[in-house]
Amino acid sequence: MYDKAIKAVKARQAKESIRKKKEYRLTILLVLFVLCILSLVLSVSFGAFKISLTDVVRAIIHGEETTNRQIIWNVRLPRTLVAGFTGICLSLSGVMLQGVMNNPLASPGIIGVSSGAGLAAVIILVVMPDYYYLVTPFAFIGALGATVLIYFLAWKNGINPMRLILAGVAVSAFLGAGINALLVFYPDRVHGVVWFMVGGLAARTWKHFHILWPYTLGGLCTAFLLTQKLNILMLGDEVATGLGLKVERTRMVLIGLASLLAATAVSVVGLLGFVGLIVPHMTRLIIGSDHKYLIPATAMWGAALLMACDTFARVVMDPVEIPVGIVMAALGAPFFLYLLRGGIKRNVKS
Repeated sequence: MYDKAIKAVKARQAKESIRKKKEYRLTILLVLFVLCILSLVLSVSFGAFKISLTDVVRAIIHGEETTNRQIIWNVRLPRTLVAGFTGICLSLSGVMLQGVMNNPLASPGIIGVSSGAGLAAVIILVVMPDYYYLVTPFAFIGALGATVLIYFLAWKNGINPMRLILAGVAVSAFLGAGINALLVFYPDRVHGVVWFMVGGLAARTWKHFHILWPYTLGGLCTAFLLTQKLNILMLGDEVATGLGLKVERTRMVLIGLASLLAATAVSVVGLLGFVGLIVPHMTRLIIGSDHKYLIPATAMWGAALLMACDTFARVVMDPVEIPVGIVMAALGAPFFLYLLRGGIKRNVKS
């Protein structure tokens, strides 16, 4: 029994030494980049009308207005890019929140961003359905408003990560009750809200992509510039303060950035769960916890995973399309159970 424990510890240490090598991490980043490209190509190729890889390349390179080109440029490519950028936003939001709060269960859903966006969007969809075009800006405002409220409630001579989590859970429950109340009062309009509550990418167009890309690229660049501060913050407030880091200011900036990214994604695709929770953990398993590598790896894996899941959702029950939120829940729940059974602490600290 004792020998087995010693062997397990040595095996874990050997694995950690490999994951800390620069060459290994750069190789992982390259592999994830290739997976992103592969997921994008497969997503554009597969659907109700299958298009071969050769035809995809020909339609993209040549400017002839063929049927394939119309399908690719007007339907599949914008939807695929929206899926990829949504995966980046939610994954980055999750990895930053987990690092800032030093809590493996932190995610956009926990701190109330999703619930704030959900309530604002449901108000438009249920109470004022004629103003459907206001869903995106209202969801965005609701998400940011919920984040500000949670931060205000959690403030007491500074921000304690655990107090922030608890405030987020309480506010999320309250906002969730508001959503349920609206659905009860307007039962005849529930059908029009289902797609937003589950999270889906159906009918996403270039308009939605143009909403996403400035925040996604800006958030990714900003997060990468803050990787060193995020690494220091994970050492604990006392150590971080001793190293000269302004803890509260850094935490506010990172939480604000995470909320902005999550709010942008939710306002476009709805309440898509599990991405911000499980993708950072999956990435840590293969590349470690150094945010210099974890941030870009998480972004690429989040994009590749969501594009692949959306492709699967479109073709698995063709011609019926499953919302990608259901596929993510089916994938995320088993992995979340693994984290609860002991992998979660080891994963975050590795």
